[in-house]
Amino acid sequence: MHVPLTRLIGLGFGAFVALSLALVLGLSVMANFKNTFSLLNDKAILITRSMEEQLRNHFKSLSVSVVNLKPYFDNGEMGFETLDETVRTLVHIVAANPALTVVVVSQQDGREFGAYRNPDGTVESFAGDMPKASKDVVQLPKLRPQDGPTWGKLIQNEYGLFANVSVPLVRDGVLYGTLTSAASLDDVARAVANLDEGVDMTTFIIADGDQVVMHSDLEWLQTGQKPAGSLPMRRSRFGDPVLETIGSDNEVVLPEFRQAARQGIKVSMVDVLNNEFIMIRAVIPGYSNQPWIIGQYVRGTSISREVERLSGSAFVGFIALIIAVLVAVWIGRRVARPLRDLARQSARVGTLALEDVEPLPRSRVAELDQVALAFNAMVEGLKAMNTYVPRSLFTKLMRLGAQDAAEAREAELTVLFTDIVGFTAISENMSASETAEKLNNHFAILVEAVEEEGGTVDKFIGDGMLAFWGAPDARLDHAQAAIRAARRIACVLKERNAEARTSGGAEVHMRIGVHTGTAVVGNVGALDRWNYTVVGDTVNTADRLQALGKDYGADKEVVILASANTVEQLPSTERCEAVGTVKLRGKAETLDVWAIDPDGQSESVEASDSVAVKANLPAAE
Repeated sequence: MHVPLTRLIGLGFGAFVALSLALVLGLSVMANFKNTFSLLNDKAILITRSMEEQLRNHFKSLSVSVVNLKPYFDNGEMGFETLDETVRTLVHIVAANPALTVVVVSQQDGREFGAYRNPDGTVESFAGDMPKASKDVVQLPKLRPQDGPTWGKLIQNEYGLFANVSVPLVRDGVLYGTLTSAASLDDVARAVANLDEGVDMTTFIIADGDQVVMHSDLEWLQTGQKPAGSLPMRRSRFGDPVLETIGSDNEVVLPEFRQAARQGIKVSMVDVLNNEFIMIRAVIPGYSNQPWIIGQYVRGTSISREVERLSGSAFVGFIALIIAVLVAVWIGRRVARPLRDLARQSARVGTLALEDVEPLPRSRVAELDQVALAFNAMVEGLKAMNTYVPRSLFTKLMRLGAQDAAEAREAELTVLFTDIVGFTAISENMSASETAEKLNNHFAILVEAVEEEGGTVDKFIGDGMLAFWGAPDARLDHAQAAIRAARRIACVLKERNAEARTSGGAEVHMRIGVHTGTAVVGNVGALDRWNYTVVGDTVNTADRLQALGKDYGADKEVVILASANTVEQLPSTERCEAVGTVKLRGKAETLDVWAIDPDGQSESVEASDSVAVKANLPAAE
């Protein structure tokens, strides 16, 4: 017989409430006294942490932007040497991050360039003198080569109030410049002001020691006065008598808020103009050269009345608490056991370790029994779906958010096409099952190589495979990863061919084409028949490069042909050989083609210094 969960919990907690009410009816005030202060502690912590989270979320992208860009300037990939490309990249970064206002690169010799956001939201670049719209937004600190991200003093100009952070740019151990990004405080001020819950609550931020930079009551203060002017303004001049009590003898710290105090949150009572206020505040190691203070204050009259009314109920509250704990433990143990199993198995589902998922046992509780049946059916469905959807793609879409990550978009990718040379002849003497087994073993090699290098397997076309890098995970080294995957395939294939020669089996020769360019990637299809794929001329070019392999190195076990677009993104130590300039069918422009050494890199041959020779190769079909 199944017992409904609602009846079980209802009867259990109903008995608990009835018993508790009978015990604490006369002296429940003391229990409520403790509960009130517990809730106030939690509220103080929640309010302060919410404000802190708003600040950190807003400024995190500011510091992350310069930290992530620094290595590219330090190793020479970005800088004055590649000014046009670097400026375009900075424009894209500012446009993609609404929190950024300015990104500036300043060299020791006084040269500057960067990108900035206009008041109307448009993004522009500059090289030379900084534009007026962003000239006073950043303040360069004095940095040493070993310094990390350093926040500068808040800057105020006609466009608003700005925070800025800088990192040193270092080459060969020598400081040669500074990378700085800045952001307006207007957005974070609005976000923090939204935490204000009404006329009896005031939210504030004090920065740079004593500057009020955000205050939720800009028209009238709770004490009845009007602020002395617009922000930012020094605390002593702003005219809020509650804020003026910070650090004074008129401020009394409340000892009941020990839990909040342990987390660095100060809760105090202040008496201003015969009105009591409770102030909650915390010091945040800041986003300028001095710490910030974030906080709120509320009227204390309602809390004081509640505290007075609730005094005297500690003993009965303690008895009720013991009973509540015992009943809660009993119910919790009864309910938590199957839920604990569900959580354990759900964690395995979350990592797609479906082979390790154990079926949930049936339960006498009706709702838990339904959950177990539904969970077991879901796991079986996921196992079936995972047979047809690549696990690596499934994992990435789950991690990035399938709806956004799978939306069709244009991106720079590196596409890899493979094909088995003469597979028709190889499979002539095979049965259907032998052919399928041969292909499955071959595709296992390809998929493992692609996934080891973080690529995405798109589809299998006959005895060939299409894979790409750069989506859904954005990465800068997608061309290098594709070449490494091609070499992995070549290495394993040669080992398999060596075994085949020993055992008398058929050897497999392959052609691989690699091309880097812009393509459309994401969900393509209609209704319920969607496919996460990549389409465009870049895909066609990679396929033509693969087909071109039959005219180059036909006697080789593996031929890897790459376009100049791909080779340009490889390290200079890559071992490759110029094949020639080829006109692909259906394309008006010619394409420089390079043969990649399947065995790896070499110090002696640099692709960038090789001479491309016009080869008399037919157009790739």
